[in-house]
Amino acid sequence: MFQSFEEISSPAAVPERVTALRRELKSRRLKGFLIPHSDEHQDEFLPPSAERLRWLTGFTGSAGGAIVLENAAVLFVDGRYPLQARAQTDTSVFEVLQTPEAKASKWLAGQLPKGGTIGYDPNLHTIKEIERLTESLSKAGITLAPQETNPIDQLWQDRPAPPSAPVIPHGPELAGRSAKEKIAELQETLRREKADAVLLTLLDSIAWLFNIRGGDIGHSPLALAFALVPARGKPSLFIDPAKIGGNVRGHLKDAAELLAPGDLAGLLAALGQKAARVRLDPDTTPVRFAQILEAAGAKIVTGDDPCILPKAIKNTAEIAGARAAHIRDGAAMARFLAWLDAHSASGKVDEIGAAMKLEEFRRDTGELKDLSFDSISAAGPHGAVVHYRPTTASNLKLKPRSLYLIDSGAQYADGTTDVTRTVAIGTPSATMRRHYTLVLKAHIAIALARFPKGTRGQDIDPFARRPLWDAGLDFDHGTGHGVGSYLSVHEPPQRISRHGTVEFQPGMILSNEPGLYREGEYGIRLENLVLVMPLAPINGGTRQMMGFETLTLVPFDRRLIDPALLTRDELAWLNVYHAEVRRKIAPPLKGADRSWLREATARIG
Repeated sequence: MFQSFEEISSPAAVPERVTALRRELKSRRLKGFLIPHSDEHQDEFLPPSAERLRWLTGFTGSAGGAIVLENAAVLFVDGRYPLQARAQTDTSVFEVLQTPEAKASKWLAGQLPKGGTIGYDPNLHTIKEIERLTESLSKAGITLAPQETNPIDQLWQDRPAPPSAPVIPHGPELAGRSAKEKIAELQETLRREKADAVLLTLLDSIAWLFNIRGGDIGHSPLALAFALVPARGKPSLFIDPAKIGGNVRGHLKDAAELLAPGDLAGLLAALGQKAARVRLDPDTTPVRFAQILEAAGAKIVTGDDPCILPKAIKNTAEIAGARAAHIRDGAAMARFLAWLDAHSASGKVDEIGAAMKLEEFRRDTGELKDLSFDSISAAGPHGAVVHYRPTTASNLKLKPRSLYLIDSGAQYADGTTDVTRTVAIGTPSATMRRHYTLVLKAHIAIALARFPKGTRGQDIDPFARRPLWDAGLDFDHGTGHGVGSYLSVHEPPQRISRHGTVEFQPGMILSNEPGLYREGEYGIRLENLVLVMPLAPINGGTRQMMGFETLTLVPFDRRLIDPALLTRDELAWLNVYHAEVRRKIAPPLKGADRSWLREATARIG
């Protein structure tokens, strides 16, 4: 089983742990300490040994941060997590505030007098983050102080050991290009920009560049490592040697020199002594590495991680893999939805049982490597908790006249999937059908979008919100995120959101997932993955246009669709989509599952 349903939050322990932290801060003469949800690689999903925010606050979400002062403490979360955060932490200790409306700098300025010193771990905060916070807090007379050791690490008695899963090669038949080709292109970029080297800290960038995969991060096939790539010569890969077997050494022998992670600081200092120009991504690189380089005399050249954009633009092999993975995954989802329809009326199906059944159908493919995240299996009111995770304590049964939301995904060697469907349990109400159809209209607006070169996610995001805005509704999360190729299910830089500033390019994969949430009642989210593709010239048009190919192949729940609310074009898209789903995933299905699919994809209107 790839997921656990045990309760991992411990709000009862929060007061004692915060008290202990305050004692430690006092001994260090600090007025407070910053606790981000991050590690040295700024990964969204962390190994258990790096879950410091969870240990202190009880909050288990994938994004957030806390600040603990002598007499106050705050937990910052985004629009996905306010309900979850208040349920998981002790709100008598931590005030829960939602970003971006609430800001750490403003909160600190309002809590601390001038002259206060706040500690932070320079391994866990990026260069740009510390620069911005330093600038903001200096106006309030507050100083940031890097700490040699993290005080939470000293207090965390039962801290898990760091992971050490074996590394495996990701062959060119799946990657589409060799590691040597990718490295050569990266080095050409460095020479063109007159940089002597680049430090890579993002795990998916390292996995992509060297064509390797690992198992150190739950649900993401990544290995904990750093890489230093010179403009000329062989790169250095800093990784625990216990993870590297003979097959990987052979795979990497021409591509990288293998070194221990502890060797990195010394090599950075050596570059500084040569006054080298070292490229760092200020948005992703821990500030500690900048401090080491600057202290040794290096010149820091700021620039984006040079792997991020080429990794996001999938090549022919990766696109073929994504299509194959979605056919396989769509068939597994169809089997699950058919099973759900047959058993949900019994009153015996619960959130955990449903999530386990879906995992079973994915395992039956024989190709499942892992889930791409813990399944969000949410009955009734739990659907309104955007990133809900069922536990043995919270587990609900699926009840008649309710909605059930399942947001899940899989990791296959040829592709990563992420799909959300909301389904009716029994007969839905008229309000449920109206809300579902409005979300479907928002989803179709993205699926039908046509846009010229230079279009960004923030330009497309309003397409999805317009049908909801017209009804006085909205949702407090982005409309879509990038997705990797057997890598991270949330992959920058592309996204569909108010903050999406990266231009779309053919080959990028994104999610299309508008939603609607009624606290205490239900949540609705409909998610497909889409591929950015060039379109044929439009008659009379003057610009080359792009659009989306929908990769996900899973029916929408016809019982929840009110055709009267759909336009002719929306109905046409839906019927064509369902016909494509039926054509592509029917072959691997048998008997009752194939009959269910035929009915689930029948023409509407």
